[in-house]
Amino acid sequence: MSVPHGFLGFALRRALGALVTLLAISVLVYLVFYAAPGDVAQITCGPRCSPAQVQQVAQQLRLDDPLYVRYLHFLQGLFAGHDYSTGTSVEHCPAPCLGLSYQSDQQVTRLILAKLPVTASLALGAMALWLLLGVSAGVLAVWRRGRLEERVLTGITLAGWATPVFVIGLLLMILVCGQLRWLPFPQYVPFTDDPEQWAWNLLLPWLSLALIEAAKYARLTRAAMLETLAEDHVRTFRAYGVGERAIVRRHALRGAVGPLIALNANDLGSLFGGAVLTESLFGLPGIGRELVHAVNVVDLPVVVGMVLLTGFFVVLASAVADVLYAVADRRTVLS
Repeated sequence: MSVPHGFLGFALRRALGALVTLLAISVLVYLVFYAAPGDVAQITCGPRCSPAQVQQVAQQLRLDDPLYVRYLHFLQGLFAGHDYSTGTSVEHCPAPCLGLSYQSDQQVTRLILAKLPVTASLALGAMALWLLLGVSAGVLAVWRRGRLEERVLTGITLAGWATPVFVIGLLLMILVCGQLRWLPFPQYVPFTDDPEQWAWNLLLPWLSLALIEAAKYARLTRAAMLETLAEDHVRTFRAYGVGERAIVRRHALRGAVGPLIALNANDLGSLFGGAVLTESLFGLPGIGRELVHAVNVVDLPVVVGMVLLTGFFVVLASAVADVLYAVADRRTVLS
């Protein structure tokens, strides 16, 4: 099956736009963290560093060079890697090199990669649940519009949208783990060690995130479907005798696909950058929990790496969503 030239050009434009956006994010992050007033070397190294270590960090950051040279050096690490002096030897940090953690003496990239499977497990499982619950609730609200079921679902989604995730998580732990004893308190188990225990231990974190997000998806699905049902072509289908169930399934739900793709991409990209509250609440050793620790101990390279990672996933998810949206609606390619 051949790929239309218009679609290929659209995908290339989105890829180029994503690359430019990532470059702009890297400039902004560098200026905020490494060009701010104050002793950058001391802040980067952390409060426990000796004067000799601070001086070594200043040399590695090339603080005597002009700002644009320092940024290009930072950018070089992302695309080509860096060599770092550890005092007795030289350590190579391969691309994408996000620097060294001066608190744990680890490469930030390795530190992130070690935490990423936990956050990915949390994000993907929660996404599957919030799409299932949210879209189903939205479709049901439209199908039963004007009746008691719609009002009940609208009230539930409003309450879910207004409830913080840590409140839902605490209530679930107290009820499910404490009172009913249906599940043990969550403790992350790698998927490769025991898939069943991996799923059982992530069930409560998944639900905590999914119940909050599903409310948003239910409202969006309902609003988009109702807007589609009010269009002229839907009234034409009704006039020709097309059943309401077929109209809802084939036409109204299709009209909600685009907004759902865009919203899901943003939410998933943000989650891959770290679900700080959820991971901290359930003690999951993911990126969000590591970010909290890095902020507490003033581990600036780790903080910078986490911020860049979040930006990368958000931009990547947005670009993929644009392409999927174009697949679902070819009119996007021509716009």
